[in-house]
Amino acid sequence: MIRNKILLLGSGELGREVVIALQRLGQYVVAVDSYANAPAMQLANDFEVINMLNGDELDRIVAKHAPDFIVPEVESIRTERFYEYEKMGYKVIPSAKAAHFTMNRKAIRDLASVDLGLKTAKYKYAVNLEELQAGVAYVGMPCVVKPLMSSSGKGQSVIKVERDIKDAWEVAIQGSRGDLMEVIVEEFIDFDYEITLLTLTQNDGNTIFCAPIGHRQASGDYQQSWQPKAMSSGALNTAREMAGKVTESLGGSGIWGVEFFVGKEGVYFSELSPRPHDTGMVTLGGTQNYSEFELHARAILGIPVKEIAQIRNGASSVILAEDEGREFPEFIGVEKAAGVKGSDFILFGKPSTRPNRRMGVAVAFGEENVEDLVKKAKGVAEMIKVKSCD
Repeated sequence: MIRNKILLLGSGELGREVVIALQRLGQYVVAVDSYANAPAMQLANDFEVINMLNGDELDRIVAKHAPDFIVPEVESIRTERFYEYEKMGYKVIPSAKAAHFTMNRKAIRDLASVDLGLKTAKYKYAVNLEELQAGVAYVGMPCVVKPLMSSSGKGQSVIKVERDIKDAWEVAIQGSRGDLMEVIVEEFIDFDYEITLLTLTQNDGNTIFCAPIGHRQASGDYQQSWQPKAMSSGALNTAREMAGKVTESLGGSGIWGVEFFVGKEGVYFSELSPRPHDTGMVTLGGTQNYSEFELHARAILGIPVKEIAQIRNGASSVILAEDEGREFPEFIGVEKAAGVKGSDFILFGKPSTRPNRRMGVAVAFGEENVEDLVKKAKGVAEMIKVKSCD
């Protein structure tokens, strides 16, 4: 296997783990983000600080580094440029179509619902308050409003009564990433639970799946996740079939985080990320023979994975900052947290804090049931306090 140059577009905590996985396979990584000292930059072979929504800047660094692979890890990228890069001979992970479609909820929802006929929540789009009001009337209340481009639940809110509509519009626009000022409003599904189905597509056409991951969200952002999530074989097979259809339509190789709602009315396709998923950080607890990041690295490089084996149960819980700080924070309580058997923690190395910013994750693992492991992981996370520095 040769040493490739990989341009990683996005250098947060997920990108950091991708860098680790790629470097363990002898690769050269250039990490890119909009701010200096991003987590992945601290470990990469080289880095660039640019606005990835500036197409000229994106073109410049692609030409400068001439990478073997372009690996997008965030939403705020001028993804339409990827089609040109593919024409020029660059390999985009998983593919230009996948990266472009899934960075925008409109493109991926229409692909799933209209083109592939997958079961989804009823939905409408809106570019202004009046269209949002019409969309709410169409889908009914309660309903969920999200920016078409965002991450980590930013800009998401629930409309329960008519007076919530204006606030929901403002929250969605403020939480939107990039320069796309459009939202999606969708009916609130009466679901029993939601899952992430990590799906691995490979160069040889062999698509395989990780055990389903359950998760709990607050304000649209993941708080805890656990693997495996118990579900019926019928629901799991349906989710796998749907994930297989949408990833095949988008093409390319890599790990995908495919989200579903599961309820009395069946399995609903929700969202899709063509890269490692935040809920999949539970795999850092050794729940599988390969973490989601190791799977992504192997798919990028064309190293075949024949089996994803579930080794043990696991859970994760986020470590959050409480206030704002401009310097690298101090972590209090790590010695106490380290004393909890069957657990571990990962600190991301983010250079600044803000309220509710994800600064690390605690994991718990073993033979206990996942409910107990979630409690353990949450307990470990709560032992670690983030002390912001001015």
